[in-house]
Amino acid sequence: MNFCENEKKTATTKPQKSKSGFGIVEVLIASVVLGFLYMAVMNMQGGNHDALLRIRARDGATEVAQNLIDSLGALGLASLSDDKLKDASGNFKPLIIDPIVRSWAGQPGTVTNTITVNYRAEITVSNDNEYKAKASSMLLGTDSVEHVYAKRLDVKVSWQFKSSTQSITVSGVIR
Repeated sequence: MNFCENEKKTATTKPQKSKSGFGIVEVLIASVVLGFLYMAVMNMQGGNHDALLRIRARDGATEVAQNLIDSLGALGLASLSDDKLKDASGNFKPLIIDPIVRSWAGQPGTVTNTITVNYRAEITVSNDNEYKAKASSMLLGTDSVEHVYAKRLDVKVSWQFKSSTQSITVSGVIR
C-alpha cells in the first residue's frame, strides 16, 4: 500500500456528525400509537366495570333466593300445603315478590359508588303428591295414613342489567 492510497482512505472516511433527538414524524407516530393504546385500556376498563356490576348483581340474586328458601323453611311445611297455594279457581300459582331492593357500597376504583339492584322473585312450590308417604298400622287398626314429609321450592330471581333481563334459579327442599 503506498502513501497515496492510504491518504485517500483517510480522506473519505471522515467521522460523520451524530444526530440526536427525535424528528417531528417520529413524535407524531408515537403519539398516535399511545392514543390507540390509551383507548384500548379505557375500553377494557369499561368492560371490567360492567363485569363487576354483573357479577355483584348475580351474587345478590343468589343471596335473595337463599334467604327466601330459608325464610319459607322456617315457616314450616304446614304453611306451604296445597290448599293454601291454590288460587280461587283451584290452580297452583307461583308466589311473586316484587320488588326486592338490595344496595351495596363499593369502591372499584378511586371513587366510592353505591350499587342498587331491584330483584323480582317467583317461587314455585311442588304439590303435595311429590313428597307424600303412606303408612299403615295393624296394631292401631289404621288402614293407611298419608303425610307430606317435604316440599321442593324453585326460586327464580330476575333483575334488569343494561337492556336485558338476567335471572337465576335456585332450588331447595324443605323437610
